[in-house]
Amino acid sequence: MKNRGCLSAGTIGIALLIIVAVLFFWGKSGYNNFVTKEQNVNTKWSNIETVYQKRANLIPNLERTVKSYSKFEQETLTKVVEARSKATSINIDPTNMTEQDMAKFQAAQGELSGALSRLMAVVESYPNLKADQQYINFQREYTAIENSIRTETVYYNEAAQDYNTSIKTFPNNILANFTNFKEKPYFKAEAGAEKAPEVFSE
Repeated sequence: MKNRGCLSAGTIGIALLIIVAVLFFWGKSGYNNFVTKEQNVNTKWSNIETVYQKRANLIPNLERTVKSYSKFEQETLTKVVEARSKATSINIDPTNMTEQDMAKFQAAQGELSGALSRLMAVVESYPNLKADQQYINFQREYTAIENSIRTETVYYNEAAQDYNTSIKTFPNNILANFTNFKEKPYFKAEAGAEKAPEVFSE
């Protein structure tokens, strides 16, 4: 009986060690997987910021081009410059990004998109400005960047969905909560965002 008791205790000890080892390797694998997916999300977000910054960088040249036409509506240009300043002032840490952060970022970028659209509509009334080579160059770069923005936001949302699904499914959600991995917000399409920006004919 004594030997049998010792054997049972030994068996239990080995079983516990096996369970601990399984949990350790599962936890390690799961944690590393979360890190990899989160880094992918952060990279995709960085790409979004890069293309939006490229768009913002077009504004100074646009401003100089438009200002050379003295009769152009100054208020329209001023709104573009102000919207650019607001959009570029928002900095978001993707590791701690919330729905509110995303909404604030999108609102500012949407304001700049609207201001640029209004400016390009007004330019239609200025044939000389419309035919200016600098303005034509701006239109081409702007269209390319807007298309890049649409592409990068899709890539970001796909990465965020992959990450969010990983940390929310059982039993990964237990490990994610314990290790403080939080859900990432999605980039929401604005009304009309499925359409490419209109480039007015020369």
